[in-house]
Amino acid sequence: MSTNYYQKEIETMPLDELQKLQSERLKEQVKHVYENVAPYRKKMDEMGVKPEDINGIEDLHKLPFITKDDLRDEYPYGYVAVPLDECVRIQSTSGTTGRRVVAFYTKEDIEVWEDCCARAIVAAGGSNKDVCHVCYGYGLFTGGPGLNGGSHKVGCLTLPMSSGNTERQLQFMEDLGSTIICCTPSYALNLGEAIKEKGIKDKIKLKAGIFGAEPWTEEMRRDIEDALGIKAYDIYGLTEISGPGVSFECEAQAGMHIQEDHFIAEIIDPDTGEVLPEGSVGELVFSCITKKAFPLLRYRTRDLCILTREKCSCGRTHVRMKKPTGRSDDMMVIKGVNVWPSQIETVILNQGYQANYQIVVDRINNKDRIELQVELTPEMAADPKLNVKKKESEIKSGLKSMLGIGVDVSVVQPKTIVRSEGKAVRVIDKRKLFG
Repeated sequence: MSTNYYQKEIETMPLDELQKLQSERLKEQVKHVYENVAPYRKKMDEMGVKPEDINGIEDLHKLPFITKDDLRDEYPYGYVAVPLDECVRIQSTSGTTGRRVVAFYTKEDIEVWEDCCARAIVAAGGSNKDVCHVCYGYGLFTGGPGLNGGSHKVGCLTLPMSSGNTERQLQFMEDLGSTIICCTPSYALNLGEAIKEKGIKDKIKLKAGIFGAEPWTEEMRRDIEDALGIKAYDIYGLTEISGPGVSFECEAQAGMHIQEDHFIAEIIDPDTGEVLPEGSVGELVFSCITKKAFPLLRYRTRDLCILTREKCSCGRTHVRMKKPTGRSDDMMVIKGVNVWPSQIETVILNQGYQANYQIVVDRINNKDRIELQVELTPEMAADPKLNVKKKESEIKSGLKSMLGIGVDVSVVQPKTIVRSEGKAVRVIDKRKLFG
């Protein structure tokens, strides 16, 4: 059993007690939202649902859903549930289309959020003896502020590096002895690349990393662990719900524990909205039961995953979510086939490449075309017997087997594809299907 708990009594709470707590908090939250959030009250009224109809978590399915479009339609203040003079901060999504989503926080909301991130850091082995190197972006993006606050709560020496300036990252990592790193998985690989190039791996003291904000595969986890000599932990969150720390991996690395004292999770059929039984693949939906400023109920994340209550070796009782397999709204339909970027990544990583790639989808003469650009590793590029055409053919064959459709493949030299210091841009879809 794990000894790495930040709030052991809550994290190991018996399920019946946990669900009783959830029911009490849900009832209070529904009343709070109904009385203070006009767009949600309208949705409830249209469904004929009143706060008194919700007596516990068993009634959660009676409530209406909230989507990102709802939040955009009511930008910026429509879903704020407290007077603005009680709000002390906003964070915002990195949305590139339409209106951004702006989330609001009271002081108490920030305390809860930082507690959630502290639990994640401690689960990864963090303590007040550690140096926590945070190179998620700061500012409106939730990654930096969330892990920064969690690190303070744990008592780590916190390095608020933000993203970018890899040379400076490595200098501080070496000089100050960083032991835990928090960033996107793609940037973790970039750092691993740079450490290898500089020949300083023996001077790096990292033991663990907490990675999120973009999809990544188990194969990519192994690459990160090898490159940095660490144990790589997954963390999950959304700006709309709070930010990173909604769920996190423990030492078992067998799914992320959802912080059920603050969030209720459901899995639904993305087409019908029907709640699915445990173990089903479906769309993840969250209800915030302690947030006051921006308390979303039944928010549709569009992430597809599985929930499990199988006993975890770490001793935590909170439900686990498996790594999302994709999104119900970013799945690519190409030549009539459902394609997920994670499937493509699995093929190239299994063939020994790193996660430096880009997928370009286009439609030419009414026919879909998908092209994959993959970087050679430095070792591959240095091989005098390198046969690029053979490499491309091997990847094409692997993708054909995985996807059932042909993919044009270009193998390019290392450092050809633009590096990301935040979320990696993996897919460029030029088809303008919805324009």
